[in-house]
Amino acid sequence: MDTQQNTALARALTELPGPLPARGVIHIAIRHTDRFTVVGNDLAQHPTLSTTAVGFAVRIQSLPQGTEIGIKALAARFREGEKLIAAALRELEAHGYLQRARTHLPNGRIVTRTVFCNQPAALLRPRIAAAPPQLPPAVPQIPAPQPPEQERPVRETAAPQAPVPPDVQHDHEDDHAPLDHTPQGLGPQVLAPPHQAPFVPFVPLVPPPTAPKPPRPPLPQPGELTPQLDRAATALLGDLRRHAPQLVLSENDIRHLTPAVAAWLERDTHPDTIRHTLTSDLPQPLRHPAKLLKHRLTVLLPPPLPGPQELAAHTRPRIAVTPFQTCDGCERAFRAPTPGNCRDCRNAHGPAQAVAA
Repeated sequence: MDTQQNTALARALTELPGPLPARGVIHIAIRHTDRFTVVGNDLAQHPTLSTTAVGFAVRIQSLPQGTEIGIKALAARFREGEKLIAAALRELEAHGYLQRARTHLPNGRIVTRTVFCNQPAALLRPRIAAAPPQLPPAVPQIPAPQPPEQERPVRETAAPQAPVPPDVQHDHEDDHAPLDHTPQGLGPQVLAPPHQAPFVPFVPLVPPPTAPKPPRPPLPQPGELTPQLDRAATALLGDLRRHAPQLVLSENDIRHLTPAVAAWLERDTHPDTIRHTLTSDLPQPLRHPAKLLKHRLTVLLPPPLPGPQELAAHTRPRIAVTPFQTCDGCERAFRAPTPGNCRDCRNAHGPAQAVAA
């Protein structure tokens, strides 16, 4: 008796047409009349987009035009953090739903314009001009009245006519009679419109990415892969899964990435620093650990440590400092290159010495 029953839901289930499925979801579709957004199944059931990216795509699609959809603007509007929002926007941008481009304003400022498309695949699909509507063959179309003879346009190309046999006399009185070129036995035909719009090929608003991508930088290689460097690099890569469970590498991946780690070790990089660089701030979810490690080992490679000669070349010259001296007359400290009297004692004894002389 204490179990609450939703009578409205039970009544809605009884009104559904047809037998209900024995298992699985049952949809109660109530038609929206206001405040709704149409979302296609190509987005809602996208095979590679994450659920977070699909959710943010629906949220962005429901916002009015002109709303800011940057990372900080979405983080202020929704409860998700900036890292999760940035990862979702990168997914949508990689699949063509979101595009960001820099635009120069007339006043000289540069702004970032964000464009969201609910069907990016439709932009690349060629559009075919719609054909004029055709009537059913059973319904004949009444031909348009012909203009008067003096206003009838001159036909540029005459239709080919069959040769007239010599025994058939041609009646010149029928020259002005309308000619009927309709083949016999085909019945009434549908007349084509006199002025049909020419076919214009569809030019997509967003052209496909045809520009060649720049080549990726090669994987770093050490100057000499010694056995000590090889063992240390292999052990460091195999130990990464203890610090980040997502970084499970195969033996082939470890063998391929070992020279890059050896190049880091050759440049006097501490193993803890390499481990922190490879395991911190991992994307979620991580689908290709080896590719991520290859990218970080290549892009974040530190420069070699400078030697003593490079450091000595950039040292500043030492400035000569005048030492302190003790005045022989008043024993006060003053700066001077040699011992003697201070300025006050020299000024005081100067006139007396001149008079005595």
